[in-house]
Amino acid sequence: VLHTPGHCHGAVSLYAPDLGAVFTGDTLFAGGPGATGRSFSDFPTIVESIRERLLTLPPETVVRTGHGDSTTIGAEAPHLEEWIARGH
Repeated sequence: VLHTPGHCHGAVSLYAPDLGAVFTGDTLFAGGPGATGRSFSDFPTIVESIRERLLTLPPETVVRTGHGDSTTIGAEAPHLEEWIARGH
């Protein structure tokens, strides 16, 4: 269990190394972080969670998102700075 706050304070992602997958819920989607426009969410916090707890996983790890298509850590990692620049 990885604590990945940002979308909400208590958000977690579930890493299953034997499956080669991480279940990120609303923390990380294909194409970027989850929504942070609510009073209980925070963009800098979600980016820190993704950087420190998710992008450190092996690049081939499949990201099973809470909505939409799956992706991989390796596919999302190069875009971190873009997300920060866009600020959403």
